Amino acid sequence: QVQLVESGGGLVQAGGSLRLSCAASGRTFSRYCMGWFRQAPGKEREFVAAIDWSGGRSYYADSVKGRFTISRDNAKNTVYLQMNSLKPEDTAVYYCAARDTLGVVIRSREYDYWGQGTQVTVSS
Repeated sequence: QVQLVESGGGLVQAGGSLRLSCAASGRTFSRYCMGWFRQAPGKEREFVAAIDWSGGRSYYADSVKGRFTISRDNAKNTVYLQMNSLKPEDTAVYYCAARDTLGVVIRSREYDYWGQGTQVTVSS
């Protein structure tokens, strides 16, 4: 089992920045693909970003490309999502997820473990 705990959410004005963290415990973190997803009220959960086990490959949704950066520190069992130039449409609950694979996964149904989520609210 892998336990994931997100932190770093909050209220920020448009144009501001936040850094989300996801701390993992349990099995070997370094072999897991890690992803960030978000879900706004009344909408389906959507892919935000993902990173492979080594940190060498990452993918982003078009809506966040150039503004968000995913990274990981395997020594700390933590994955991060740096969010810059935030927009009101970025408001959502953000979830991190893990899958035991060497590749990069962007489909939510392929992830095995999920955190409880952290709220991000961007005011205009």
